[in-house]
Parts: sequence; structure tokens; C-alpha cells
Amino acid sequence: MDPTDQADIDFSRARRRAFLRRVGSYLRRDPASNRLLSFDEVKRTLGVINQVYVGMRTVEVSKIVGSVGRHRDFDRAFLPSKPGLGERWKRIDQMMRRGEIPPISLFKIGDAYFVNDGNHRVSVAHQQGIEMLDAEVTELRTRIPIDSALTARDLLHKLEYRHLLERLPVDRVLPEVKVDLSDVSDYRRLAAYVEAHGFRLSQLWRRYVSPEEVLRDWHEYSYRPISEMIREERVLKSFPNRTEMDLYIWILFHRERLALEGRDERISPEAAKDDILKGRRLLRRSSRVPEA
Repeated sequence: MDPTDQADIDFSRARRRAFLRRVGSYLRRDPASNRLLSFDEVKRTLGVINQVYVGMRTVEVSKIVGSVGRHRDFDRAFLPSKPGLGERWKRIDQMMRRGEIPPISLFKIGDAYFVNDGNHRVSVAHQQGIEMLDAEVTELRTRIPIDSALTARDLLHKLEYRHLLERLPVDRVLPEVKVDLSDVSDYRRLAAYVEAHGFRLSQLWRRYVSPEEVLRDWHEYSYRPISEMIREERVLKSFPNRTEMDLYIWILFHRERLALEGRDERISPEAAKDDILKGRRLLRRSSRVPEA
């Protein structure tokens, strides 16, 4: 087949796939899942500690999830979202079918890559089924872990997690604790609980208590006992779409509500957990269970 005709066919197929992906994300009511990430937005959200030139690497095309300045021209699968991209896209398609694939330029954050130069080459690689590309890589390091599964809807969670770490060095003091919260507002609630624990410690010990000491004591006497109770009694089975940290927050919040309603500060986290599960069972019997 004539190379020009083949390029026309390839671009038409890529545009058709882009359309179907767009319709699919709309029907799922999740358009953010099909958005190519903006490097600048991700960089602002995560905050950068330092930047290191890594050099030439061979990179999996599937791990390239964003772009510097061209994130509106392609979808999450790097399929062309605008017909005006056709002329250059087709030239690149012909060049790559001849085996001419100059290295692209990428930024790396965690396990995700962002195109600095070579957006069309990545797009054509997706359409042609090319799995690996040579790339010149510069790595940006942050305190916030991300991988290539990151989507636009995750960014607000990452921003709130970053704010949490700016208040409390959980990642350095308690690296074994996974802060994974479903409700974005719970990052601030968690910080407030830990800081309140620190205030009570300072009153008890009558001295300044460092954030590191606060976190270790909070983990030992608040988080660990409740997390062990959650695991031992398999509470997560009743809330399959939630995390252990979600339930920790819920139990503390519910204990506070029960203590306020009953004017009794002696109510335990175990009692709050039992009350949550009791309410869950009642809701199931009435067929009005909220989505967990």
C-alpha cells in the first residue's frame, strides 16, 4: 500500500478510537479518566524537591501519561483529539513505519512519564502498537508517590496528601503507614486528629512535643490499636470499597458523635465500631445501603 494512503488510514483509525474512548468515558460519567495529564498541573500539585538528568532510557509507552503543553491535543491513550493534528501526525506515521524513530524527551515523576518533546511520536506508537521508545529522561523527585495509574481525578487527593505531609512528616516517621483516604476532606481531618493528640500530650507531659514524637505516640496508642481491631474483626468486609484509614477516621468521628449525644466521654472506639456495623446491618435490611 502507498505510504500516504496507509498514513491516512492510520490517522482515521486513531481518530475513531479517540471518539469511542471519549464516548465511553462520558457514558461512565468519568471524563477525567480519559484526560491526558498536564505536566505543569501535576508538578504544582505534588511539589518538586529536586530535578536530576537521568540520560537515555528505554521507556514503556503505556507509562507515558501526560504532556508539557500539549495535553489538550491528545487523550489519555495519546490518541489525537483534534483533526488539525493530521498533517504532522501522518508524516510521523510514515517516518516510524520506515523504522525512523528519533528519541523523545520525557520528564519522570515516580513511575509516570510526561512528554517534553515527541507527543506525535508517542501517539503514533500507540496506534502502531509500539510498546517501547527510546527517550532522554529527566527525573523530578517529590515526597508524594505516584505511578502511571494516576488520573486527573486523583490530583486533588495528592494535593491534600501533600498538605498533610507539610503539617506532619508521616512519610518519614511512619513509612509503614499507608495514608489512603477515599474522601478528600479526610486528609485534613486526620491531621486535626493527630495534632489534637499532640496537644493532649503536651498538656500531659508539660513540655513541647515534636511532630515526630506526636506521630509515634499517636500510632502506638491511637492508630495501631484501632487498625488491629479493624483487621481482627474483618470490618473491611462490610465496606469493600473503603480503606483501613477510612474506617479509622469513621470510628473516631463516630465515637465523638456518640460521646456528644450521650454526654459521655468514656465511649470507646470499639463501641463506635459496633454502632457503625449495627447501622450498616439495619440499612441492609431496609435496602437503603449507601455506596461504600
